[in-house]
Amino acid sequence: MNHFEHAPHTRKSNAAMALLLATFLAGCAGNEAALGDPARGLKCVDDSNVCISQRKMVYDSYMSDPSRSWVKQSAGPHEYASGVRLMAFSRKRKELNCNELAHGKAEADRGPSALSGGAYVGLSTGQIARAAMLAREVSRELAQEIARRCR
Repeated sequence: MNHFEHAPHTRKSNAAMALLLATFLAGCAGNEAALGDPARGLKCVDDSNVCISQRKMVYDSYMSDPSRSWVKQSAGPHEYASGVRLMAFSRKRKELNCNELAHGKAEADRGPSALSGGAYVGLSTGQIARAAMLAREVSRELAQEIARRCR
């Protein structure tokens, strides 16, 4: 069990989420993604300047997308490991409608099992552990938002 699971949403948990965002946007040791890959920012999980920039571009595009079309896109192990989608769900949770919140929660709930299913070639155990922790935290946040607004 991680220390986020039962913690009330406080400044400490906000600070922890900010630290997780910085960690995921700054990168973790791991893969290089091809520059021509259209989803490169979601699959690029190393700590190179190229990957950091790609993840930031994807995250910024999610934050500025008024249609939130990214919400319904699927996520695989590398997308969980990059943290971009999970952090976007966390950041946008107050703007998401109930269906989008449910979709985000289901995605976050799938994160730990998607990462433990063996389809994570090239990810380190540290990346997998951080991504699973982030998925659990985002799932908890989205569940709270659903409980607050979607009855």
